[in-house]
Amino acid sequence: MPHAPLTHEQILALLSAAPDQLAQLTNGLPAARLAASPAADAWSPLQILAHLRACCDVWGGYMQRILDEDAPRYRAMSPRTWVKRTDYAAQDFAASFVAFTRQRVNLVALLRSLDEADWARSATVTGFSRPKTLSVHSYGEMLANHEQVHLRQLERTLGVLGDMG
Repeated sequence: MPHAPLTHEQILALLSAAPDQLAQLTNGLPAARLAASPAADAWSPLQILAHLRACCDVWGGYMQRILDEDAPRYRAMSPRTWVKRTDYAAQDFAASFVAFTRQRVNLVALLRSLDEADWARSATVTGFSRPKTLSVHSYGEMLANHEQVHLRQLERTLGVLGDMG
């Protein structure tokens, strides 16, 4: 079921709240639990955080590019592809969380500085069955909604790990 469109303010609120939500779920947990996976084909909390960072790298990077260039055109990259080029999933959870929080503070500061015209700026993105026009707003909305899915996943994962140990 599709989400109702988010306003700029809702996007900013969700993106701003994500580090605190993540901290509330993980504070005080041992590193071994944060690196553990509840099943062979399931992500550990550390892998979920790595994915969240990769999403912000990719989609946040596209937002910056749209703001820096006039009508850019580029081929989409999946955050799942990008994360494989990083060491995020091998980092200590606490250090990765600090990097995520720093990244988020910078992105939210950028987005808070935008006017309506900036939010509407867009790019032509290829790599789909046909090119798509995606705006700063659409990337912000995609990131905010996607993170909520993974924060719920993290909550479920930690619940399963708690039941196991």
